[in-house]
Amino acid sequence: MKTTATITAMMLAVAVMATGCKKDDNPNMGPAQEAGAAVDNAAANVAEESKEAAQRVENATENAAERVDAAADRAGENIEQAADKAGQNVREAGAEVKQETKEAAAEVKQASDKVGDKTGAALERAGEKLQEKR
Repeated sequence: MKTTATITAMMLAVAVMATGCKKDDNPNMGPAQEAGAAVDNAAANVAEESKEAAQRVENATENAAERVDAAADRAGENIEQAADKAGQNVREAGAEVKQETKEAAAEVKQASDKVGDKTGAALERAGEKLQEKR
């Protein structure tokens, strides 16, 4: 409490001294009014500096938000490209499996045909042998 009173008194004394050393154009203004005007001017200066600081903070916040938005856009593009590439890889793998399946089916058909031919030839020989015995 004593410190607050001392600081207030010192500020008032400084304001009075600052305004008391010069002659003002307004002769109706006394030392207390000049001190009040000095305090008002100091408060206005502090308010202006606060506004400027707030504006700097707002600008920095906007810049940060823009950078975050840009990073999110780049990330989205990268995800889309990765998805497109993965889709292309899946399509290529599907085509490859389809081709290999066709080739395997052709090989199975050829083997089946060979087995069928051999079975048919064996049955034919067996039939001929049966006819020879009769």
